[in-house]
Amino acid sequence: MGGTSPIGRSRGDAVHLHTGTGGVVPLQNVTILIFALIFSLLFVLALSCSFLGGDEEDDPLFKSMLNDIATNDPGVVLLGENVDVDVNEPSITISWSLVACGDSFELDGSSGVHKSQCGLPSMALWIYADNSPEPIAIYEPSAIPYIRKTGQRRSIENLVRFDSDHTLDVHRAHLYPFDTYLLPSTLRAVDASNTTVTIQKISTIEQVTSFLVETSDFESYEIINGTQIPTRDFDLYVTRPGQLRFYALLLFGVNWMLTHVTIAHILLARRLVDIKSMTKHLVSAFAIVLIIPQLRKSMPDSPALDDGALIDYIGFIPQMIISASCVLAILLLIMLREYDEMEGKQTPRQTTVRPLLLPPPRPPPPRIPKASSKPPPPPIPPRKSPLKPFLLGTKVHTRSIPMERGEAACVKDELNAGFVFPSIPHANGVIHHRSRSSRSRLGTTGLEGPSGSASGSKSSRSATLKSVKE
Repeated sequence: MGGTSPIGRSRGDAVHLHTGTGGVVPLQNVTILIFALIFSLLFVLALSCSFLGGDEEDDPLFKSMLNDIATNDPGVVLLGENVDVDVNEPSITISWSLVACGDSFELDGSSGVHKSQCGLPSMALWIYADNSPEPIAIYEPSAIPYIRKTGQRRSIENLVRFDSDHTLDVHRAHLYPFDTYLLPSTLRAVDASNTTVTIQKISTIEQVTSFLVETSDFESYEIINGTQIPTRDFDLYVTRPGQLRFYALLLFGVNWMLTHVTIAHILLARRLVDIKSMTKHLVSAFAIVLIIPQLRKSMPDSPALDDGALIDYIGFIPQMIISASCVLAILLLIMLREYDEMEGKQTPRQTTVRPLLLPPPRPPPPRIPKASSKPPPPPIPPRKSPLKPFLLGTKVHTRSIPMERGEAACVKDELNAGFVFPSIPHANGVIHHRSRSSRSRLGTTGLEGPSGSASGSKSSRSATLKSVKE
């Protein structure tokens, strides 16, 4: 009805329009997964290529410097092949190696140190650091063995290496990862005849674990017993590499973002009523509290928590305080929700008792009025005092309690079942059955007999209804 359908074509044979993709081919989930795996493998292989050729140096670190010294200014050279920076100690330990450049200083058959033209010193040397009365190293060339087949000296670099420990000033250590350090020191070399040997160059490695080292050296002298003794001073500038600072700040920012997430968990939990949903936010916030210290420990070469670093005062400590406070706040919200539910279960519900409706009393059979007597007046209901509700403290109900509760239908059924109009006998013993139209006319006629009986039944019915309503 009201619709049209194409003739000769059922509704199931509807025409399917072909929609174009605009040149874009949709990919299936399996295809996307394969592409993701290929991209992951290529990414790992590309990063692994960074280790290729790491053990083969194109040009040793000190080769060009040593060749230049051997050609232009021969002499003894001290090379710092390792610099160990210990901020917690605090100290810097430098591993030195003695190298001699030039024919007059080089030991026969020992050339080729660091693939250069320099070799081991040919004289015994005593090395002093920072005006110490005791030497920090003693070098003896006669202790270097020969190779029997070739007759050449073995290049045992451990025989010419020594360590020097220097106290580090760490008043800027609290600025991690932007902490920098400066170490000034002086070295002096003496031969077996107690003659000072000039040190032509002092150099160190440029990059070590977690630190960058920049070395600057210059000639100096000491005055001992009124005599100037040549020495060599150097300054070490120690800083953090850029990649270390980047990763430390990245973890610092991630910790703050996780802290902000815990605050968001509180705002979301406040709007929830279901305790199970609030428990999810509690678990997430508690996991963040456990993750933040692990990320703090993951910072490369990070200071200890009791060192008082600035990154802890503006990062880790307030992050833990805020995150832990958020967990406690969510716990408090859950406890309040639990208390509300327990209080709601303990409060008894207001049960509505339906009043017992008794059937109205059966009215007595009316007396047959005499023809000459007047119809009795309708009964006057008792007048209620308007001050009764105010004295009893109750409200005046314009409707009965069952009417207010929507039980009018039940009251109507009970009235129909319990109230029966009595039969009125006629004076001659004959019962007249009147239709509905005749009943309505009898109420308006002025005859004494019928009008009186009708008025009596009406008055009794109105009185009964009033008693039921009350």
